[in-house]
Amino acid sequence: MKDRFLKALRCEETDQTPVWIMRQAGRYLPEYRNARVRAGSFLTLCKTPELATEVTLMPIKRFPLDAAILFSDILTIPDAMGMGLNFREGIGPTFSKKLENLSDFKRLPIPNPEEELRYVMDTIRLLKRELGSMPLVGFSGSPWTLACYMLEGGGSKDFNHVRKKLFSNPTEMRYLLEKLAKAVAHYLEAQIDAGVDAIMIFDSWAGILSDSCFKQFSLKYLKDICGKLKEKNVPKIVFAKGGGLWLDSLAQLEINGLGLDWSIDLARARAIVGDKIALQGNLDPAVMLTDPQTVRLETKKVLESIGNRKGYIFNLGHGITPEVDPRHVEVLVDTVHSYR
Repeated sequence: MKDRFLKALRCEETDQTPVWIMRQAGRYLPEYRNARVRAGSFLTLCKTPELATEVTLMPIKRFPLDAAILFSDILTIPDAMGMGLNFREGIGPTFSKKLENLSDFKRLPIPNPEEELRYVMDTIRLLKRELGSMPLVGFSGSPWTLACYMLEGGGSKDFNHVRKKLFSNPTEMRYLLEKLAKAVAHYLEAQIDAGVDAIMIFDSWAGILSDSCFKQFSLKYLKDICGKLKEKNVPKIVFAKGGGLWLDSLAQLEINGLGLDWSIDLARARAIVGDKIALQGNLDPAVMLTDPQTVRLETKKVLESIGNRKGYIFNLGHGITPEVDPRHVEVLVDTVHSYR
């Protein structure tokens, strides 16, 4: 049933537990690596609708997954703001421009999704023709997570520079986050209008914040975005990595689903958020690096922990890693669908 994923997000009964995988169209697939070589760069893959469509469909053709996720990147917004995104081998994302102060923040434009990000919308439109009834998930990074990369100039182990900014100049930080919240809301609205069936907001660096800072500098802007998208009749999922401490607050957002990392038990999460919001997760991605027997065993443990299948979507607790054997994904999907 192609509507399992959407029914689960509505907390309705499903015939089987739906399953999809964060970063399911990625480097663990040999066909993806071939496409990456043909494209010449990761950004060319993202910015060429025909190639991005091809890559999005790769795992769908291999495995009986219950949803496709748009092949793109969370840093498309800062790139469209003129920061000059690059991906360096062995280093990851970097920006050619660096943000320092309020003057820099004020110069950042809010992108027009049908202009600077038109390639994403064209990819969605192509995918909707190819996928048929298969649900398509669109996504964005959260304002806090985008700010982390933008202020650090790329990736970081601790994002000390941006965390320092929170305390040394919170007013400037709020200005940037407000602008990013507007950009994210416009971007997701455009994705919905282009045809995605659900949207997901990735707050990948929520877990580096203290309790009070998370509520001030992340949760507030998630609330603003979800409020603006309330009128769009499309399910919304928020995934805050390391956000187990704030499930009760996250559950108050105008959302349909909460993505969970592997640090919290599903039964405990259900007790906290109640039965009106779907849960998604939360197998440790490291399990996928082991062997088929372990993948099957650990997958069953996750399924046993949630108990009632209603309002539940199986996923990893974060993105699948490049070293994973694709056969392990086949085992995982089969285990989820056959579990009773």
